[in-house]
Amino acid sequence: MPKYQRIVLKLSGEVLAGGSSFGIDPARVKSLSEEIAEVASTGVQIGLVVGGGNFFRGVAAAAMNMDRVAADHMGMLATVINALALQDALEKAGVPTRVMTAIQIQQVAEPYIRRRAIRHLEKGRIVVFAAGTSNPYFSTDTAATLRALEIHADVIAKGTRVDGVYDKDPLRHSDAVLYAEVSYQDVLAKALKVLDASAVAMCRDNQLPLVVFNLNVFGNIMRMSKGEPIGTLIH
Repeated sequence: MPKYQRIVLKLSGEVLAGGSSFGIDPARVKSLSEEIAEVASTGVQIGLVVGGGNFFRGVAAAAMNMDRVAADHMGMLATVINALALQDALEKAGVPTRVMTAIQIQQVAEPYIRRRAIRHLEKGRIVVFAAGTSNPYFSTDTAATLRALEIHADVIAKGTRVDGVYDKDPLRHSDAVLYAEVSYQDVLAKALKVLDASAVAMCRDNQLPLVVFNLNVFGNIMRMSKGEPIGTLIH
């Protein structure tokens, strides 16, 4: 029995690239979509927010003397590409899916309208929220938090390449310690690099729990939806 009835699942764009450093790996998108579809079949309502880092990195581009606002808008459009790829794979896996974008692209996707998004979820459709918040200087972490609050999600689940939140980067430090639970305040005070400080602060102010887990372990999305103790719970 699922613990959470409505989830916003945050994916990085790099997840869709699979083993590559760029673009979309069709096999990875297919396997990920089948896993998400299996969770949706249990009755869990799922909203997805996907990054655009597999195509474009706004911050990195800004560092290369590009205007930050232009770079961020390019990053938002990259998330639309990823959202369309997920929609195609999810529908092939048997789940009706809608892409809703914060930047209006009427020939490609629906504009984001909060009440319509909630209606889609109630009808058993997966909703992929694309183009971030449509505002520069806000990450897709913040966009995921905003959408989760707007649609009254029970939890934000962030899929990463590691098992959860550590006291330091586990990919660089073999002695990194994994937290089973951590408070919003500790994440902010210790500057734990799990997601943007603005997103953590929004979750804290609205008492929205976060689960950070390893997306590369098959079955973890289902385990997370059931409330099994995987990854790190931030609350």
